[in-house]
Amino acid sequence: MAWTVAVVLFAEALGVAALNWFLGIVVDRQDMSLAGLDPDTMSVSSKIGGVVFGLYFALCGLVALLVALRDRPPAGLGRILLISAAVVHGLLGAFTWGPVGWSAFLFMLLVLGLVVLLLMTYDDREEPVAGPAGDGKGDGGSPVSPPPAPTAP
Repeated sequence: MAWTVAVVLFAEALGVAALNWFLGIVVDRQDMSLAGLDPDTMSVSSKIGGVVFGLYFALCGLVALLVALRDRPPAGLGRILLISAAVVHGLLGAFTWGPVGWSAFLFMLLVLGLVVLLLMTYDDREEPVAGPAGDGKGDGGSPVSPPPAPTAP
């Protein structure tokens, strides 16, 4: 699962960066302007945005790759990156429905589902923590563990 997410995020990083770079070149060659903005500024900002988003998705892909290589759930910043990638894909899916179409919407939801599945799959694999005495029975009294059995006097 993590391998699939890593490959999809790396491909998406390359695609987003290439698309924004191409749009920057088109704006530059057509000498287009939007509400009086400088065409060179629009071209450069499109290219910078593509590189930034491409690096962001590549970093998320790297986190998924590390999850696959280590066979452990993501922790700390990696987990936050994957959660933010899921949120970004949900928002992009919502915004692409009208302007781009249902195929882009379905792709965004597919990637969203893969990232969420990755996060949920590796959460189930966590090992239980030993009890307070280190006896290996239970998790030390967490709120979801059953209460201890009463003892007879």
